Amino acid sequence: MTTTGPARPAHPPILRKRKRTGRTTVLSRLGDKEKAVVRAFVLALLLASPALPARADGFTVAPIEVRDEKAVFATVESANVVPARARIGGTVVRLAVKYGDEVKQGQAIATVGDDKLMLQTRSLDAQIAGLQAQLAQATIDLERTQSLFDKGTVARSRLDEVRTAFNVADNSLKSRRAERSVVEQQLAEGTVLAPTAGRVLKVPVLPGTVILAGETVAQIAEANFVLRLRVPERHARFLKVGDPVRIDGESLGRTEAMFGKVRLIYPQIEDGRVVADASVEGLGDYFVGERIRVWVSAGERSAVTVPARFVTTRFGIDYVRLARDGGTIDVPVQRGRTIQVPARPDAVEILSGLLPGDRLVSP
Repeated sequence: MTTTGPARPAHPPILRKRKRTGRTTVLSRLGDKEKAVVRAFVLALLLASPALPARADGFTVAPIEVRDEKAVFATVESANVVPARARIGGTVVRLAVKYGDEVKQGQAIATVGDDKLMLQTRSLDAQIAGLQAQLAQATIDLERTQSLFDKGTVARSRLDEVRTAFNVADNSLKSRRAERSVVEQQLAEGTVLAPTAGRVLKVPVLPGTVILAGETVAQIAEANFVLRLRVPERHARFLKVGDPVRIDGESLGRTEAMFGKVRLIYPQIEDGRVVADASVEGLGDYFVGERIRVWVSAGERSAVTVPARFVTTRFGIDYVRLARDGGTIDVPVQRGRTIQVPARPDAVEILSGLLPGDRLVSP
C-alpha cells in the first residue's frame, strides 16, 4: 500500500494569496468597536507625526568686503551755537528763559531797559508840542498874508518871509518826530529775541545786570544735534564723507545698534586728532556734551559672513549645516566677531570651515 504525503503547492503565488487572505480574515473578524479603536489609533499617529517643511531656509556663502572698525569717543553737540545779544546798552529788566529751556526763533527771551531813553522820549514830546504850536501859528500867518497879498496890501517879499517861516516850522516838526521814532526803535530793540530755534545752553546774566550793546544774554544751541568725532590722525586717510558709523544702542538706552553717516570732516587737526561731524537720528535734544562710544571705519578687507541663525553651538563647538548630495551634514567652523551693518545686523564672521559657494541650510 503506497502512502502519499501532503501535496506540495504547485504555485507559490497561491500561498501568498492565502496569507493575504488570512490577514484580511483577521481584520474581518474584528467587531465594529475594535475597528473604531484601530481607526482612532491610526489617526492619532498621523496627527502626531511632524510635518515636513515645504522649503528649507538656505544661504549661499560668498566673501564680501567688511570694515575694520575702531572705537572712538564722540560728544553730542549742536551743529551751531548762536548767541542772543543785546542790541542796546542798559539794565536787564526781565529775563524770560533759564538753562535748558526750548525756544523758538523770534521768541522774546529778555528785556533791556534804559532810563535815558524814556527821558529823551519826554523831551522830544515837549519839543514836538512846541513845534506843533509854531506850525499852527505859521499856518495862520501864511493864510492871512496870502489874503492881504491878493488884495495888494502887502508886498511879495513879506509873503515870501511868511511862507519860509511856515516851511521851517513844518520841517522842524518832522525832524523831531523822526527823532522820536528813533528813540522808540531803540526802546523796541531792548527786547532780546532768540536768533534761532533750539535749546538754551547758558544764561550769563541776571535781572538787574548792566550790559552794553552787543553783549551775550543767552547762548542757544540749534535743534539739529550731531556727533562730534575725534579720530587719531593715523586713521584720517580712512575717514571719508558719507562713511557709515555705528553706535552702541546701550549708550542711548536702546537695545539695537544705531547707524549714521559722516557729514563733515574739519581740515584742521587738533592735538593729533581729526575732528568730524556725523549725523545720527534719535540723538535727543537736551543733553549737550554727552560722551558716546562710536565705531568708525579703519580700513576694509574681504571676509566670509553668514547670518547668526545658521550657526549653532554644541558642547562649546560652533557648527553650520551644509547641503551635500541631497542631504545635510553638520560642519564645525571657527566663529569670528559679529559684524553689524544696516543691511545685515546679525552677520557673523567665519574664520575657517567654509568655502565660497557652500550652501547652508537653517538648522
